[in-house]
Amino acid sequence: MTASSTSSETTVIVSDVSAVELEDWGPLPEATGEPMPTAGKKLWTGEGIHEVGIWQCAPGPSRWVFETNETITMVAGRMTVTEEGGQPYEVKAGDNAVFPKGWTGTWEIHETVLKVYTVF
Repeated sequence: MTASSTSSETTVIVSDVSAVELEDWGPLPEATGEPMPTAGKKLWTGEGIHEVGIWQCAPGPSRWVFETNETITMVAGRMTVTEEGGQPYEVKAGDNAVFPKGWTGTWEIHETVLKVYTVF
């Protein structure tokens, strides 16, 4: 599947996430060091903030303040996420994570990450 549709009325099936052609989404606004190129593809959009897509980001440090809830499934790469005042956790290919609205902390991307995300 080429994942070209983003309508809430369409079923989207992606059998190989790494084969989907991604669009250049520019440098990561949350980066705290050198610019970190990103790319992605929206697979589905619903009402309001609801969205599902694929996202890729180059290595580097970043700081996040989540204004929505987000779940991720890491397809490739590795990063360390540290919630403000919390312990660091490694997130790698095959892992799932949930970042609730209001989550604040850092991501240190060690290897280019490719993830499937859901924002709600």
